[in-house]
Amino acid sequence: MSSPATIASTRLKIGLEIHVELATRSKMFTRTANVAHPDHFDAAPNTLVDPVVAALPGALPVLNRRAIEMSIMVGLALDCRIASFSKWDRKNYFYPDLPKGYQISQYDLPLCADGALTLPRPDGTVKRVGITRCHLEEDTGKLGHELPGGLHYDGSLVDLNRAGTPLLEIVTEPDLEDADDTVSFAKELRSICRFLGVTEGIMQRGHMRFEPNINVIIQTSDGHEYATPVVEVKNLNSFRAVKGAIDYERDRQVAAWREDGLVMGPGAKSTRGWDDTRGVTVLQREKEDAHDYRYFPDPDLVPVVVDDAWRETIAASIPELPMKRRARYVSEYGLSPADAVTLTDDPRLCDFYDTAVIATAAATPDLSGPAGLAVAKLLLNAGAKRANETDRAIHELGIGPEQVAQLIALREANEVGSTAADELFGHLCQTDEAARAVAEREGLLQVRDDDALDAWVDAAIAAQPQAADDFAAGKDAAAGRLVGEVMKRSQGKADAKAVRGKLEERLR
Repeated sequence: MSSPATIASTRLKIGLEIHVELATRSKMFTRTANVAHPDHFDAAPNTLVDPVVAALPGALPVLNRRAIEMSIMVGLALDCRIASFSKWDRKNYFYPDLPKGYQISQYDLPLCADGALTLPRPDGTVKRVGITRCHLEEDTGKLGHELPGGLHYDGSLVDLNRAGTPLLEIVTEPDLEDADDTVSFAKELRSICRFLGVTEGIMQRGHMRFEPNINVIIQTSDGHEYATPVVEVKNLNSFRAVKGAIDYERDRQVAAWREDGLVMGPGAKSTRGWDDTRGVTVLQREKEDAHDYRYFPDPDLVPVVVDDAWRETIAASIPELPMKRRARYVSEYGLSPADAVTLTDDPRLCDFYDTAVIATAAATPDLSGPAGLAVAKLLLNAGAKRANETDRAIHELGIGPEQVAQLIALREANEVGSTAADELFGHLCQTDEAARAVAEREGLLQVRDDDALDAWVDAAIAAQPQAADDFAAGKDAAAGRLVGEVMKRSQGKADAKAVRGKLEERLR
């Protein structure tokens, strides 16, 4: 029965469980190739299987050291305490894609715990999200309902390629209170994991799966507070789905409470799936509690002991992370926050950019502004345009960091104009040659011949008499039409600055 009091206010309470498939070369407890590694993502079904994965009698697991190191890297990046001693547990449940009938996981002694990630918000405030734990486990297999080629099959098919993949589960505190902050957190965590090199983070391939635990705190007009039952939405693999599921659950849970008055309590949790087509969540099952899984220590695996030397070696391998890089780009180079976000979206683009900045600073030490700003403008204009045209990332266009530096040096010396620089960028995407050699061959170097400039300026004044009169009368905006006319007649070879000087001489 619903409460007779009216609702005065509501607020969301959200915690996240994030599953990160680690891109090790082999699986968590066997040397069989890992489907989450880029070399094996398109393997035919059930080809990445061995006796350990298939749970054949007598097959014993062996720890993957690299998966443990990757997990510690993530834990350190999230300011977690790294356990000096952690162990492995069997999580028992029966499902067709779980050959052993249990999953090897970590229960009471996780590898990483008690961390936090502090997010900057657009309004200048920050949001701290506590990290409860990061524990390492193995992934399950995958169920399908269609045969290869899209043929329908009356039943379910099991693909065990994913079974045994190293899976890092990151669990947050319920510190998030709206969909936007949750999506920001999810994006930042994905960036961190990609910069660490622990995953490609391609969500469509299941490299990262987000599971928000959502409920609503309802304040009624009579001063009472009610917490709706927690709902876990499973296996979301896009930020759009994360936002959509949270927004939908907020409204659905309030409506459900109005109808039945149910609040959080023992056995009240449930899991739901997300229907992306209809934009709704769908009930799947009642949520199990920890005791339902009958955890007990795995007798076949040794504990993980992390000493100070090992932890410090792993910490030394952590690169500059995206949040710190963005702050540096804004403070040192004068980039806008939006441009800094774009450049740190992909670690490969970020590395390309940093290399180009170093090369530009070396090639043009007397550059009129920060090298980082000049490189960013070139990549986010000429580069982004061609990336959109070719459906490739900027760092995949073919131009190299040294060529970027050479092009900027030509532009700084006024040897190529802005239009020619854009065209030259396109040519450099097709060759490894030096920028000057390509500019000379393609006729893109600016002409500094005074006689030629005089002829082009005379022709422009004759062709644009009104613009010439306006400029002579002090209307600076009219210069654009005259300079444009010169550039058209010179096929972009004239120095725009020199053209402006000639116009000043003639008309003022």
